[in-house]
Amino acid sequence: MKASDTSYWYALRVTYSREMMVKKHCDANNIINFIPLEYRMCERNGVIIKKLQPVIRNLIFVKTSMSCINELKRKYPIRYIMNRGTGDPVIVPEKQMLDFIAVAGNYDQQVVFLAPCELRTKTGSRVRIRDGIFKGVEGVLVRVRNNKRVVVQIEGLVMVATHYIHPSLLEYLE
Repeated sequence: MKASDTSYWYALRVTYSREMMVKKHCDANNIINFIPLEYRMCERNGVIIKKLQPVIRNLIFVKTSMSCINELKRKYPIRYIMNRGTGDPVIVPEKQMLDFIAVAGNYDQQVVFLAPCELRTKTGSRVRIRDGIFKGVEGVLVRVRNNKRVVVQIEGLVMVATHYIHPSLLEYLE
């Protein structure tokens, strides 16, 4: 098996806000993908509706091979997000991506999306959530908007913070 045939989580930039179109294509072709979404109120013909919309425009995570992404690039205006240090496409580790999906994929919970610069350097202890809807998620315990929250980060791209987590549900990691 070639390296280009191995499936990894890739962070992709979709131009012209066509991320939902790419997601629809991926879903129809059984390609695992994830877009952080949230409910937003919008008005249509004088009626206010609640609609799921991307939190971060032009971003989609896809778990597939490079050859499959190259096929996708022929149909849609997408490109790899590159690691500035190495010049290689950003590959998100499986555990990190699953933790991110567990938190960001829960549309009915109060989660806060943060840009990497918003956290400043107040990093706390690494923790694992022991119970509840976020059971098994690992992240960093920080204070965000006057509450202690667990932050899960996709290095250099995006962070998401859970709602308040009671200290009894946390297991401190070394």
